[in-house]
Amino acid sequence: MSTPYHSKLWAHLLTLRAAADDFDRITRAAGNARVDVNPHQIDAALFALRSPLSQGAILADEVGLGKTIEAGLVLSQRWAERRRKLIVVVPATLRKQWAMELEEKFHLPSIILEAKSFKALQRQGHTNPFDLRNQVIICSYHFAAAKSEYISMVTWDLAVLDEAHRLRNVYKSNNKLAKNIQATLARTRKLLLTATPLQNSLMELYGLVSIVDPQVFGDEKSFQAQFARQSSEERNRLLRERLASICTRTLRKQVLEYIKYTNRIPITQEFVPSDDEHRLYEEVTDYLRREVLLALPASQRSLMTLVLRKLLASSTFAIAGTLRGLIRRLESMQPITAEDVADDYEGIDELEDEWDGSDNEETIDPQLIAEELSLLRKYADLAESIRDNAKGDALLTVLDEAIDKAKSLGAAEKAVIFTESRRTQQYLFQLLTENGYDGQVVLFNGVNNDPLSTRIYNEWLKRHDGESVITGSRSADIRAALIEEFRERAKILVATESAAEGVNLQFCSLVVNYDLPWNPQRVEQRIGRCHRYGQKHDVVVVNFLNKRNEADQRVYELLADKFQLFSGIFGASDEVLGALESGVDLEKRIAQVYQECRTTDEINAAFDALQNELESSIESRLTETRRALLDNFDEDVHARLKVYEGQAHERLSEQQQYLLSLAKVELADSAIFDETLSRFRYSGGDAPPGMYHLDWKLAEANGDTFFRVDHPLAQSLVERAVARELPPAEIVVQYSDYEGLISTVQELKGKSGWLSVAELTVESFELEEFLIFAGVTDAGEIVDEETCLKLFKPYADVRPLGSFNAPLPKVTQIEEQLVKEKLHFVEEKNGRYFDEEVAKLDRWADDLKFGLEQEIRDLDKQIKALRRTSTTAISLADKLAAQKAQRNVETQRNRKRRELYEAQDAIDARRNELIENIERQLKQTHRLKSLFTIRWTVV
Repeated sequence: MSTPYHSKLWAHLLTLRAAADDFDRITRAAGNARVDVNPHQIDAALFALRSPLSQGAILADEVGLGKTIEAGLVLSQRWAERRRKLIVVVPATLRKQWAMELEEKFHLPSIILEAKSFKALQRQGHTNPFDLRNQVIICSYHFAAAKSEYISMVTWDLAVLDEAHRLRNVYKSNNKLAKNIQATLARTRKLLLTATPLQNSLMELYGLVSIVDPQVFGDEKSFQAQFARQSSEERNRLLRERLASICTRTLRKQVLEYIKYTNRIPITQEFVPSDDEHRLYEEVTDYLRREVLLALPASQRSLMTLVLRKLLASSTFAIAGTLRGLIRRLESMQPITAEDVADDYEGIDELEDEWDGSDNEETIDPQLIAEELSLLRKYADLAESIRDNAKGDALLTVLDEAIDKAKSLGAAEKAVIFTESRRTQQYLFQLLTENGYDGQVVLFNGVNNDPLSTRIYNEWLKRHDGESVITGSRSADIRAALIEEFRERAKILVATESAAEGVNLQFCSLVVNYDLPWNPQRVEQRIGRCHRYGQKHDVVVVNFLNKRNEADQRVYELLADKFQLFSGIFGASDEVLGALESGVDLEKRIAQVYQECRTTDEINAAFDALQNELESSIESRLTETRRALLDNFDEDVHARLKVYEGQAHERLSEQQQYLLSLAKVELADSAIFDETLSRFRYSGGDAPPGMYHLDWKLAEANGDTFFRVDHPLAQSLVERAVARELPPAEIVVQYSDYEGLISTVQELKGKSGWLSVAELTVESFELEEFLIFAGVTDAGEIVDEETCLKLFKPYADVRPLGSFNAPLPKVTQIEEQLVKEKLHFVEEKNGRYFDEEVAKLDRWADDLKFGLEQEIRDLDKQIKALRRTSTTAISLADKLAAQKAQRNVETQRNRKRRELYEAQDAIDARRNELIENIERQLKQTHRLKSLFTIRWTVV
């Protein structure tokens, strides 16, 4: 059995605060994660945490390499350090996915702030809903810009900006959103995530870097003069040097030995709507084009028109229900709102978040209301009379073919069918149930309150009774129950957009887009539920094509050919999506075509114009430049990743062993341990009773609780062990009973000595903690720190110290020397960080001066040209005009010279001020706290 001294040591080893660039810092965060962390992700997270003086970093790994996991590791590390003012700003469509990923993979609680939740928190007494304790704040870019005043009031520990390429044009005067975000988070350390930091102009790279740290480059003019207007290998080398400390990028080809990529295989199923279906479509389309529409609020007309079009294309059942809703609202003199259709069209909140409306409202005329109600009743009657949908029949035709295709690729016979409407979902459930899939269909949506889902949920609760997999949150547990039902028993999942957010369906490799979103980022999100990490098979993607609708066909062409969403390798489509700043903007443009174009020629002309407009964005002009500046092909990348792979496995195993050993000591009377597995049954007390497992995969497979350092039970054990006061004692190390070989400990067999363990805390740029092992034999031989730690591996007995003398004076001398060495190590490292910052500020100052000097050189050239003009001029009038122009330019040059001198003084003053701020942080203090002293004997 181990001793309380062992327990205290392990508790400290598990919770030491490591330095920014310490490998242990990330492996501890990885040990708490429910995900297999790859070496390149550790590399990226270490880069993001590298310097305590850094203002942030850009993680620009190629698509499909898991930048969310990299950011999750950094957020986890900040959380563990109790720096919990964390904000994640993302496109609206990714908010829920981020919340799920943080909770499921990293156990980080979060809250999505949008208009409704923001107002609710204010009503509860939170004057600033962004200033919450112990929750990661998640919001969209548009909401962050709208609430910048509140965000600016919070002193954030870290801001993560996902899909950060939408900010790359911040240097342009008309990019209000990007400038707003930049100003709002100016004083905050930032982590930018983007696979496409450079698309069409080097200035985009300047823009992204300036958001992280405005002192990396000079101003816009100096950057253009130095880098953007010239191209050479020397220019690229200088730019790479500047970017080396702020931007990192790993390529897919560099990690193929860790990650297997699969392909997408498209199937397109055509269908021809019946005459009644087509007539309904045409009549409702004409209605939506009316100049005055009283059933829709003028402030949201374009948004609501888009939603109605999507429901119209989904099914006659979807539009019929919505038309009845329009009729009821109009009868009560109330236009329909986004909130009214949210139950059926679940993507409305994301659309509304990024949609700009007008404030004009229609004047309600009773006669016009009667006329509009008559039309709506006619459309609703027609919709309700149509019981068979051509697209539904096409689904039955293609589904067996698609399942056979997936089966031939080695995949399970499972399909997820996505629809944009909850009413269409009910129609599909009935259709499939009546046509060979009875008992094999599961529904998944935002509420999951239908009888089938409730039955599945209740059965799931019985199956897992007493297991920690039950969280107590009905919404979370019913989602888990439905996904388990689909994975273990059912064949088909019919899902609304809720399943496209944060749900892992990698066990399925067939995606059916029954309704096709117009937002390509939303389509990618759907397919990404299956085509993701861990997918072992090629993924089949089925889409439907309406042969009587030219606009629908052109939308499909755009998504398939321009955005490459349905074919190619894992993540390839993301590269093209990176060209978009916002998928909602494209959705608006497509909606405009549907609304304004009536003939086939008009539709084709509008889509041709839209495609031409997208060409410059989608087809990057700077592929070679991006490779030269950002893609690192050095051999040391591969070598470093190999080292990280080995180190990560070793350190994670060490941490698990420390935690398991700690639990065995602290839970000796309340847990039964399985000696063959890292698993134990806990009888309860500080946490719920049940089975606990230190391996997250095996924990999931067995239905156990994942036991990790930040689990409440582990935290209580650590706190108990750390707080325990331990008197000096004798420890007898039972090396003869140890099954392995520790050569350095074996050499101490039969010897005795003294060991003091202390905790050294150093504060300068950041807080770091070290354990100091001062060991010596009775013969006066120094026992190195590594061997001292290994003395705690075998089991040991603890005995009272008895009549032994006090520790040898040499123990104190060794301790003092080790403290000096650690302080010197920290000082040297901080010196390197300081040198980096000073060099960065020097380059920034030089850039600004270069820009001013370049302007003076340009004016000198103009003066020379005007002199030549004056000399060669024939008429006196021309000579006088040239002289006058020359004098004006000389006046400008002289003014610029004065500005240069003044600017140089201002730049130098700013540089000195920044250096003084760094120096203030550099003041180093330290304290040493004794943990325990033991007399040891190895037998």
